[in-house]
Amino acid sequence: MATLELAGLRKSFGATQVLRQIDLSLADGEMLVIVGASGCGKSTLLRLVAGLETPSEGRILIGGRDVSVLDPSERDIAMVFQNYALYPHMSVFDNMAYGLRIRGLSRGEITRKVEDAAALLGLEALLTRKPRQLSGGQRQRVAMGRAIVRDPKLFLFDEPLSNLDAKLRVQMRAEIRKLQRRLGVTSLYVTHDQVEAMTLGDRLLILHDGRPAQLATPMEVFEHPADTYVASFIGSPTMNFLPGQLVNAGTAVQLDAGPVIPLQGRRTGDRITLGIRPEHLTLDGADLILTVDLVEPLGSETLIHGRIAGHDNETIVMKAQGAVVPAETVAVSVQANQAHVFSAKTGLRIDSASM
Repeated sequence: MATLELAGLRKSFGATQVLRQIDLSLADGEMLVIVGASGCGKSTLLRLVAGLETPSEGRILIGGRDVSVLDPSERDIAMVFQNYALYPHMSVFDNMAYGLRIRGLSRGEITRKVEDAAALLGLEALLTRKPRQLSGGQRQRVAMGRAIVRDPKLFLFDEPLSNLDAKLRVQMRAEIRKLQRRLGVTSLYVTHDQVEAMTLGDRLLILHDGRPAQLATPMEVFEHPADTYVASFIGSPTMNFLPGQLVNAGTAVQLDAGPVIPLQGRRTGDRITLGIRPEHLTLDGADLILTVDLVEPLGSETLIHGRIAGHDNETIVMKAQGAVVPAETVAVSVQANQAHVFSAKTGLRIDSASM
């Protein structure tokens, strides 16, 4: 077990800066999920920690030891890839044992470690099979078993579920989280899937253009996004954004589309962006009048896509119950205590002040 610290980490490829000033610390046994859009630098960050890339600036410390320039084999880490990276000609047992043989462990020790990991992962009956004889979920378990037998100080996961179907992803997601908690191994997990991020991480690091946009627990990120990028990235469907300005001494927003929306608390500033999650709009009251464009019944809920009456460029998505049809006009209320206010200039969150 070990801690992980990244201090002033930067990475450039030629004139292109991919990562800029990454500073963070992971506690022993913590799981940090790195999430962001394609090209944000999350895989590069993982490769730096793994030793597959060298930092342009900064330090990487595992268990207090500076490993910034050490070879991957000297870092005491284990990595699980999205493509499994199994040897096709080897059995499950030999795939899991390969790294231990390289390290020179005895046959008895190798057998014990592989069998213990196989029992943990439910692979006992598959040890003699080749990878081609396994399902995608079974191959991913083998890849995890290969990492577990090494007893690493740090687990690195590089989008390990991206090649699985939706149902299997849900199952494997739960298994990875339970396994990580049981083993207590400090872990970095990279994904572009926000559901994986929210369910797996003790904390999330949201990267945007190579910079940390927010580092917080999943619920802190969801309930108090640091800026409009984070707010738009976390949550499905995405948060609605409406331009406007603060009025009534900062206790309400005058939308450019016309309506005045009351706020809970007082904000300071002028031009703002009002953020409203789809689940925080209801079909009662009259804060907004929407013309319905599309109705998506999803079983337990319905998504309603509409336009603010008289302002075709101001679109809204909301979750609702009830019978609504396209072209219908509906009155919508905003839950004032769930509204988010961001600076129109910087995109940063504006928190409420005491009245």
